[in-house]
Amino acid sequence: MTLSRLLCGRGHYLCIRLKMHHMDFHRYLLVFEDILHASPPSAPYDNAAYLDYAKLNWSRMSRWLKKGVLSEVVVETVRRINAPQHWLVITEPWCGDAAHTLPFIQLIAQQNTHISVEYELRDSPPFRIEKYLTNGSKSIPKLIIRDGKGNDLATWGPRPAACQQLYDQLKVEGADFETQKVALQNWYNADKGQSLQQELCELIAEVVSH
Repeated sequence: MTLSRLLCGRGHYLCIRLKMHHMDFHRYLLVFEDILHASPPSAPYDNAAYLDYAKLNWSRMSRWLKKGVLSEVVVETVRRINAPQHWLVITEPWCGDAAHTLPFIQLIAQQNTHISVEYELRDSPPFRIEKYLTNGSKSIPKLIIRDGKGNDLATWGPRPAACQQLYDQLKVEGADFETQKVALQNWYNADKGQSLQQELCELIAEVVSH
């Protein structure tokens, strides 16, 4: 069963190219699938390395969506939200960090009907990442939590703090890309989404308290 059908139930659907903004999670997955199966691939996926990353990330997302476990604390906290919120997630299929975090963001958001979630690709219009740089870079994924009127309440990303610390240390040590990639992958596998959940729990609790 494909990831889209896993989330949205059984049934026939057409995998078509959709606008890459104003996407809910289902539409984001359809765009993701379209990228994986396009012939010939479009940039940057005409680069074999990018296409391989995307394929791996599809598998990682599928695994976390099926096996990821939310803590009771984060579920209780997100259910305290009693007014409309809009969560904007800026991402790309080639992003390894996104593959490990988006499933948990989506699963958390689904715990409360007050929350709507929208996905945008970083490198496609409206290029909203320009307003949410991390130390001057377009690092993703990026989560922006807004109220019902579109006012920003909080932001998160691109990585859990402990993972970011590991990445920064590897950069200082001059580790090559492959070493960095393996180290971060191992970190995410061991953490199982717990650090992200704790950080979002704290963020949500702060927003709710105001």
